[in-house]
Amino acid sequence: MSEQSTKINKGDRNKIFFLTIAIVALLGSNVYLYFKDKHENERFVTVNTEKDRLKLEVEKIEVELDKVSAINLQLNDKLIKEQDLARIKIAELKAALEKGKLTQGELTLAQRQIKELKEFVYNYNEEIARLGKENLKLKNVRDSLQKSVDQINEKAEQLAQNNQELNALVKTSAALKAANVNVQAFRVKNNGKSSSTKSASSAKKLQIDFTVVPNQLAKKDYHQIYLRVFDPAGNLLANESNMFEADGQEMQYSDMITISFNDDNTAYSIQWVNPKEFIKGTYAIILYADGYVMGKGSVDLD
Repeated sequence: MSEQSTKINKGDRNKIFFLTIAIVALLGSNVYLYFKDKHENERFVTVNTEKDRLKLEVEKIEVELDKVSAINLQLNDKLIKEQDLARIKIAELKAALEKGKLTQGELTLAQRQIKELKEFVYNYNEEIARLGKENLKLKNVRDSLQKSVDQINEKAEQLAQNNQELNALVKTSAALKAANVNVQAFRVKNNGKSSSTKSASSAKKLQIDFTVVPNQLAKKDYHQIYLRVFDPAGNLLANESNMFEADGQEMQYSDMITISFNDDNTAYSIQWVNPKEFIKGTYAIILYADGYVMGKGSVDLD
């Protein structure tokens, strides 16, 4: 082989060597760029996935706060302020996560803030649960006290009613009661003297004699005795202006006297002059004292 041919072959080999190196370098650059792009794409996918997960976490936190609000528990100012701040932070996080891209620093900050919010909501719910239990306990105590108050009021009303009934019974028991009630008709002679009669045509007045039943509860004092007279037709014979109260109502009376009661079996008498003519039949009388019926009697006239 000639010296010139040897030089040519050596030059070709050098070209091939440098060409090979260039190709290898180019391949290496392509491989580097491929893996770099692949890593960037994977990192972008990872960031987006984490951003979606954080959005879901924020929505869960907001739902938990809404549940607390739905309880309709009376919150103190501190808890209301804490809830308002939490909702402001949630709104800020939602706005941040809606951005097209997040830097790694922004993503890390959002992760930390969401973690803090989750801890706050957990503690917040625990506080709400504690308040709910306290409120339930207070409600039970209040209901128990209200029940006791109602029972006391019921007993007080019952006692008041019993006292009222007892007072009425005492008042009734203390009222004077008539005994030996005797009703007679009398004619009045020209000389003013009176004599008993059974004749309606000659009768001018009625005389009611009675005694008082012994009663230690009755007040030893002056008592007013009211007389009501009814003719055979059942009509009350009384002046419209003569009024008194008995059995809880206003009544007219025919006549009235005042007696001094000393519980000594004294006999009393009422004389009632009929302003009209007597008629045949039965005249009935009712005596009242201390607001109650004292006694009754009647007389038949021919």
